[in-house]
Amino acid sequence: MVGSSRATPKVAVIMGGPSAEREVSLSSGRECAAALRDAGFDAVEVEASRDLCARLTELKPDVVFNALHGRWGEDGCVQGMLEWLRIPYTHSGVLASALAMDKERTKAAYRAAGLPVAESVLARREEVRARHVMPPPYVVKPYNEGSSVGVYLVHEAANGPPALSDAMPEMVMVEAYVPGRELTVTVMGERSLTVTDILTEGWYDYDAKYKPGGSRHVVPAEVPPEIFDACKDHALRAHRVLGCRGISRTDFRWDAARGLAGLVLLETNTQPGMTPTSLSPEQARVAGISFPDLCRWLVEDASCDR
Repeated sequence: MVGSSRATPKVAVIMGGPSAEREVSLSSGRECAAALRDAGFDAVEVEASRDLCARLTELKPDVVFNALHGRWGEDGCVQGMLEWLRIPYTHSGVLASALAMDKERTKAAYRAAGLPVAESVLARREEVRARHVMPPPYVVKPYNEGSSVGVYLVHEAANGPPALSDAMPEMVMVEAYVPGRELTVTVMGERSLTVTDILTEGWYDYDAKYKPGGSRHVVPAEVPPEIFDACKDHALRAHRVLGCRGISRTDFRWDAARGLAGLVLLETNTQPGMTPTSLSPEQARVAGISFPDLCRWLVEDASCDR
């Protein structure tokens, strides 16, 4: 964080925004602002809208804490604006944010680094509605959204292709379904914190992620040491190859029947959720880092030219 002449540094916590993840972002932002006040900062909550640039110019914060999720706030757009304003900000910069939001380009970066991924193709929404573009079971999801928004699971016994909502983008990703367990790892700086095993009754969708009781987290995950270590290694390599800063969270699927060969990366989230049910704050607590200390660290790590 660039030094401030103020006795109490002012942090603008930006949240909300126009994406499909607005409500989660508002929850994240409020939690982070409260934690930052506990940590001794002058935290100001700012709901992001079209006048965000003017509001930040008027506020003159020492740092922007980016609590936005989804497109616009997580894809490099807001990061570019903050670079233009020369306000230090948290989390990843323009390039890493844009790259990680694009699931197809993220996979290309993973492959180039030798990281395992599931087979996938990009296809037009109407084509996916009309026919199976790959043999079931498979998953259909937006290629540039996060938090399991608009994810369809097509089972092996499906009679036909999925009836995708018109809210889905024109281009979607169709990905081979990997059976097994959902694992995730948060990277903080240059450190993989731990591995969480996410247990849910059904598909790990938006509700399972964010509604109380939607999922159960086993942390540290009770998996073989080679899987635990591989997840931590792969998450750190993904963080580095994408150019992430601050914290990131990488999600995995693991088919235990195939051992190490059954572990694949799904995606890397450059703006992990910071709600009461979120995975990254939980992993930080297990690693001995309180929520206010995590938020403090993110502010102290903030910069431009990320």
